[in-house]
Amino acid sequence: MIPQASLSPGKMLDENRRQVPRSLAEAPADFSGVVRDLSGDAKLRQRLVSLGFTPGAVIRVLRTGNGAPMLVSIRGSCVALGVDEAALLEVGAAPVEPSPAEVVSQKSVLIAIAGQPNVGKSTVFNMLTGSRQHVGNWTGKTVELKYGDLEIQQTTFRLVDLPGTYSLTAASEEERISRNFILHEKPDLIVAVINAASLERGLYLMAELVSLPCPVILALNMMDVAEKEGLLIEPRVLETAIGVPVVPMSAAQGQGIAELLEAIVQFRQNKLPYHPQMPSILTAHQEVLDSLMGVLDGVSLEGLPLRWVSIKLLEGDEEITRKVKSLVRPEVWQKVERILYRHEDAILDIAGARYAWIARMVRAAVFEPPISRGHLTTRLDRVLTHPAWGTLVMLLLLAGVFWLTYAVGSPAQAWLAGWVGKLADSLRNWFSFAPRWAVELVAGGVLGGLGMVLTFLPLLALFYIVLGILEDTGYLSRIAYLADRWMHPVGLHGKSFLPLLLGLGCNVPGVLGSRIIESPKARLLTLLLIPLVPCAARTGVITFLAPLLFGRWAALVAAGLLIGNFLLLALVGFVLHRVAFRNERVPFIMELPLYHVPNARTITLFVWNNLVGFLNKAGRVILLGSLVVWALSYFPNGEINSSYLARAGMLLEPFGKCMGLPWQALLALLTGAVAKENTVATLGVLYGNLGQTLPPILGTAASLSLLVFQMLFIPCVATCAALRQETRSWMWMLANVGLMALLSTLASVAVYQFVGALLR
Repeated sequence: MIPQASLSPGKMLDENRRQVPRSLAEAPADFSGVVRDLSGDAKLRQRLVSLGFTPGAVIRVLRTGNGAPMLVSIRGSCVALGVDEAALLEVGAAPVEPSPAEVVSQKSVLIAIAGQPNVGKSTVFNMLTGSRQHVGNWTGKTVELKYGDLEIQQTTFRLVDLPGTYSLTAASEEERISRNFILHEKPDLIVAVINAASLERGLYLMAELVSLPCPVILALNMMDVAEKEGLLIEPRVLETAIGVPVVPMSAAQGQGIAELLEAIVQFRQNKLPYHPQMPSILTAHQEVLDSLMGVLDGVSLEGLPLRWVSIKLLEGDEEITRKVKSLVRPEVWQKVERILYRHEDAILDIAGARYAWIARMVRAAVFEPPISRGHLTTRLDRVLTHPAWGTLVMLLLLAGVFWLTYAVGSPAQAWLAGWVGKLADSLRNWFSFAPRWAVELVAGGVLGGLGMVLTFLPLLALFYIVLGILEDTGYLSRIAYLADRWMHPVGLHGKSFLPLLLGLGCNVPGVLGSRIIESPKARLLTLLLIPLVPCAARTGVITFLAPLLFGRWAALVAAGLLIGNFLLLALVGFVLHRVAFRNERVPFIMELPLYHVPNARTITLFVWNNLVGFLNKAGRVILLGSLVVWALSYFPNGEINSSYLARAGMLLEPFGKCMGLPWQALLALLTGAVAKENTVATLGVLYGNLGQTLPPILGTAASLSLLVFQMLFIPCVATCAALRQETRSWMWMLANVGLMALLSTLASVAVYQFVGALLR
């Protein structure tokens, strides 16, 4: 963790009096002071408040932006802020003494695992459930959540790992999912996981959870990290102060898991005391809250607590405001609106009361020595967040990731592909007595399609291992911070870089990962760009075909295709941002967690879940598509050149001529719409031995045209389904398919015509 001011209070005061900027954006490096006020719209202020930016909070500038995001330390956490967001914060000199603003059933028990991002929540969930977890849809929704079951004393405990959320004021899609699950599913128990090394900020979510009817157990995780930071925390004192059960633990080390399970069982048996001490609103707005509750008293709020709804209205929560407006009569809403209009600054008092409550808890239970904290994180971030050195390290690291993935993964892929081919030949020999169509169905259809998909597992496994390590160490958020300055020209910020990075493994998790982006327009733009990211399936096909078509020049061709792909992605993003999204600016606010040693169990489960998800897609969508392609290529008479597939391909031949592609090659590319791996499978069915037949048929210009079309063609069926789910719109999904089809056609025609002209 990056420390706050290391100066003594008196020296800090003298230093700050020399130059006190009006806003945080104007503050120099190493400036230490306090937040005086916040401006901006309600949604942005809610996000800032949830990260600790409230009047009176001590703040220190760690790195100035110079056009890129700033790094600041507040309430024991490191946060990246866009320069425009920093300009919304009025700051002042730090005071000499900174002070905070003054029974077991036999049925299944639903337990929600909640917490802010980067607190080890998923590690706790993984340690509790192990291999007994799965991904399922939230009832009646298309949202996927991780579930796990435990059987203890004849009681089934169903655990749900909710996405990370800073507060119950939802700013992003993931936070909205977590809040709505807690409010509408009403779990029997919430396990709130909090980072013990960042207790002051972590308790902000707890301050909201104890105000809800659902009982809460506080899992005080990362106690080992807190100890290394020099913090002495008394869990029993904290338990008495908050009035809820507190379980100290270090989940990454396997410590405290048994105690947490015991606490869950005892709590369900009513053997643990539960008397939550809720934060109260400051006196200045207590009468306003009472008035608002009086107006809404008797209104059906769909089971939501009246006090909680009233507080969210005063905070300016957009979703709750829309919901209440739709539930009350117009004359009632006019009364509510008048109250809210007169008290637009209520959010600061509400947040101030929560942080005052947090300060009492921290004073009671935590001893923090008067020395700097976060030594390792501080030293590493001096290099890893530096505009020049940090960017260089990031580029070298990403280059190393791709080198490792393909240096190790490609030989493994080729080895598996060889075994798949040998197995198919063996099946034809073993079952030569069976009807030919049945043998070919298994050997050519099932094994030829699904077997080809399995050959991509080494590439995906290596990619997800590295990605899991980067995320678990805390470095992935630094990548987002460094990438922010590159993303702004296309109307995005650093957070959009993470789902784009995920898309390199598979576009589907990249699409789902866009939920971390708060701005709806920025999220939509990111979703439209993710299919342009070359996933492992696309690059795997290129890796397979390039050596066959270009021999010793294969590496240069593949690198050129990847670079061109990324340049086109940037160009499309730039145009969409300027034209379709009218140059809308996207705010950037993100916490940078402490660095820590990755947990092998967490990474293993992360890789396993992603690979199983990929195989599920292969087993359903890709296998079905492969069987359809095989059937069309086999019937009516078992000869491919007179098959239904050939007849359809011949109709496309005039279209393929402008790209230099015969109908067989064009048809193989079109089958990639089911899954990109199908391109190779279909080419194998149509041409046989690709190494001998394909190069002389295509030539140099058409070979390049084929690879360009493969890189840019429409997303696979699974990605289209994910786009439809996340955009909630057939129109945007079809618009993306149309855009990709247009780009692939234009680029392929241009490459063929240009290269052909050079070679003539």
